[in-house]
Amino acid sequence: MTGVLPLADEPGANERWAAFFGAYATIVLVANSDAVDIASLRARYGASALFVFFNKVYKVLDAPFDGECLLVARSSRAGANIVYRREVEDVLRLVRSERFRGICNLRAGRHERFSAPAEFGAGIAVGQLDTAASMDGFYPSDQVATSGFALALFLAERCAGSRIVLAGFTARRSKRWKLFTDHDWTFEQIVQRLLVRARRLETAGVATDDLFGAIAQRFPGISSADVALVGAEVLAERLDGANAAIDDLLRTTRPQRRVSDWLRRLKPKTRKAKIAEQDAAAERG
Repeated sequence: MTGVLPLADEPGANERWAAFFGAYATIVLVANSDAVDIASLRARYGASALFVFFNKVYKVLDAPFDGECLLVARSSRAGANIVYRREVEDVLRLVRSERFRGICNLRAGRHERFSAPAEFGAGIAVGQLDTAASMDGFYPSDQVATSGFALALFLAERCAGSRIVLAGFTARRSKRWKLFTDHDWTFEQIVQRLLVRARRLETAGVATDDLFGAIAQRFPGISSADVALVGAEVLAERLDGANAAIDDLLRTTRPQRRVSDWLRRLKPKTRKAKIAEQDAAAERG
């Protein structure tokens, strides 16, 4: 690890982060997804690319990664998730090498707090990237951005000279990994695809077809705006149908969910839940 990573309260911290990332011609953001193939990504983007991993890297790494890389550790109300869950060593053993650049403790919500660099352990370069302000008035206010989205947006706006690659950013559930409901996955996919089509980001997989554009091109008398409007109407009707099916499913599983809720209440509260309750009580008082 070389260099000192900026802390959030230091003057010009975000500009220094932009300079750090801007030094790389290619930056590969690796989501924790079943769609990721690390060997293929390394062969495709070369040894000079910076690979950025997020939180629980053992979801995508089954062996230590010895390339140029950075670990993003997401914060919550309780601090960095891998710190309060005591997962730092489990994560670092898969990315720590001579080319490991350190940890970027990132926050994307005003309620999230950074962990002190010392909490990650001795001899680890730790910096803090605060993207919360950039989400104000932009990201849906009742939810919070994912780490990958927050960083991708930061890079797209500040590192125009770098090639920014999204790997595994599918926003799809799988048998192994779930999607957390505190993120607006639909909003993120919309912004992500717009930035990809504007060539400010790119994806490591096959690019999604521009279906609306293809329809408008086939029928010259129909504009892209008309296609988008009709498409939205069709999707709304299909969503109504899906909601009806979901309502039936919820009614059928109501007894099971009541038992599940009762069992969940018996579990001791996590530190994160206790901090959230304390914050809510402070706001009410």
